[in-house]
Formats: sequence, C-alpha cells, structure tokens
Amino acid sequence: MHAAIRFLTAATLFAGLPALSLVHAHGDVQPQPVDVSTLRPLGEALLEENPYRGDPEAIRVGTSGYAQNCARCHGLQAISGGMSPDLREMDSDKENDKFYLSVTLKGRARNGKVYMPPYKETLSQEAIWAIRSYTESRPKE
Repeated sequence: MHAAIRFLTAATLFAGLPALSLVHAHGDVQPQPVDVSTLRPLGEALLEENPYRGDPEAIRVGTSGYAQNCARCHGLQAISGGMSPDLREMDSDKENDKFYLSVTLKGRARNGKVYMPPYKETLSQEAIWAIRSYTESRPKE
C-alpha cells in the first residue's frame, strides 16, 4: 500500500514538471529589437496616432515584432489567454493610440513587481506602431 502511494505521489509530481518548467521559462524576459528598415521613417517626435494603420508592410513587420516581444504574455497571434490584456480589444482611435504608446514606452509595474518591461530603450517608434498595426489587424472574437 505504501509503495502505491509513493508511486502516485511521484507520478503526480513528475506530471507537473513540464508545466512548471514552461511557467518558469518566462522568467526575466529581455525586449528584442525589431527590424523596421522597410518602413517609412517617422522621425524623432513621438506621434500620438498610429501612422501605419492598415499598412500591409507595417503589419508584416509588426507580426514579427509582436512574436518577439509580446506573444509570451499577450498570447500567440494576439489572442490573450487571460494573463495579460487582449490587445485586439483596444479600439483603433487616437486616445487608445496615446495610451498604447505610453504603456509600451514606460512598461507596467505594481507594488514593485514588473508586469511589462519598458520598451523605450529597445523599440523604435516605428516598431511600436508596426506592432499596434498588427494587433489592430487581428480579428476580435
């Protein structure tokens, strides 16, 4: 009887290891640069509205940028699993663009815990707006 209990306990622990390692794999994530060389340069002044909205090339660049920097928390193909906001749900307007830009540049922290790293030093304005163009192109469910 004791051997069966030990076996079930060990099996339960080992069954949970893959899931635990996946959660731990998110760990400290480093923002990744995005190649924006194919996009129209936007200059130094931050724009308050997405200048690439609907641009197929920006969406293509944003798809890659999103996969590299956002998918691990906001979900594959911009479909959130509930851990972070579903970016497809943001309306495409100037007010939401300003909010998106601010959060992306500054990141998000609560009680000293970083929930989203700041991308100010990593992502150019072009990359930020390309990623926004990608999430806007994804259908809402």
